[in-house]
Amino acid sequence: MEQTLYFILLLIALCSVSECVQRQYHFINVRKNWTEAQRYCRENYTDLATADNMNAMNELNKCVNDKDVQNVWIGLQRKWQWSSAEPALYLNWAPGQPDGKDECAMMRDGQWHDGSCRDDSLTFVCNSSKTNTGLVFVNQKMNWTNAQSHCKQNHIDLVSVRNQNENQQLQKFISDSHISGDVWIGLFRDSWQWSDQSNYSFSYWKSGEPNNVGGNENCTVIEPSTQGQWIDISCNQQFPFVCHEDKLILINENLTWSEALRYCRQNHTDLVSVHSEEIQRRVMNVVHRASTEAVWLGLRHSCTVGLWFWVSGQTVCYQNWAIDDSENCDSAVRSGAVQSGGDQRWISRPETDRLNFICSRYEE
Repeated sequence: MEQTLYFILLLIALCSVSECVQRQYHFINVRKNWTEAQRYCRENYTDLATADNMNAMNELNKCVNDKDVQNVWIGLQRKWQWSSAEPALYLNWAPGQPDGKDECAMMRDGQWHDGSCRDDSLTFVCNSSKTNTGLVFVNQKMNWTNAQSHCKQNHIDLVSVRNQNENQQLQKFISDSHISGDVWIGLFRDSWQWSDQSNYSFSYWKSGEPNNVGGNENCTVIEPSTQGQWIDISCNQQFPFVCHEDKLILINENLTWSEALRYCRQNHTDLVSVHSEEIQRRVMNVVHRASTEAVWLGLRHSCTVGLWFWVSGQTVCYQNWAIDDSENCDSAVRSGAVQSGGDQRWISRPETDRLNFICSRYEE
């Protein structure tokens, strides 16, 4: 009994865990425009740099401060989203698009172009519950804002295109309907968003910024001379940039919890331990790409002391449970997973279930 009590007290003492930056930054001293820099980072690392708290911003500055540069791209851009309020995770821009001047999107020969929401007048396609295809063509020319209002009042909304299959279906619908010319879709540019879809809640703008001079400053650079403060600027300019390499990686293989643990330790560092809200946000950014309804975490239940603990050694201080049915120690050994859909909360699953899993790439 005394040993058990000592073990519990020891685990509780470990709850004082400082947050760590869940990214590794890489300065790339090659001049590219924002879109080219984004493509480079996604091909060679994880994405253009995200800095969603001051700790991350300090780490980012460290890799830039000793370089003689004036402006450096990071991954913050005015985001495109659908009229239905869904984030635009799939994009099918034509080469050279968007050019940064306009805020609404049209389809031309299956590819997307940006256009003026107020000044351009086009026909459009609405999502509808009244047709077999779920689409309806409106053969009236309106600006984007009026087209949006028409669809919401008479159908569901301006059409959303969430993946390549839906884009092909819309292109076929336009072709089969003998529609000529450009057609509005429900995509428009709204507020700021990180390239890796991280939540935009932290900002480090220079005084007076963002100011959108000329109406086309839709991307962000940091100024090393002002401790890395942010300014908005045209995406077409060319600057060096910072990529980040995420410390978390989703493995799309279906393994038991023990097999997943072994895989992570042999190929990376460990199954991920989620001992802060910051790390949970990083988990949420990768888990939506999973092919299973839940994804293993480095979370294990001990029936001996009746506690959950992380494979990294910490007890479970930060809580994000949806379901914890581990109290019945007569059943199968339980391990912790995160839901890949919904609000991505933790659930208890038998360790023999075969799921995708998340590895941590670096020592904490």
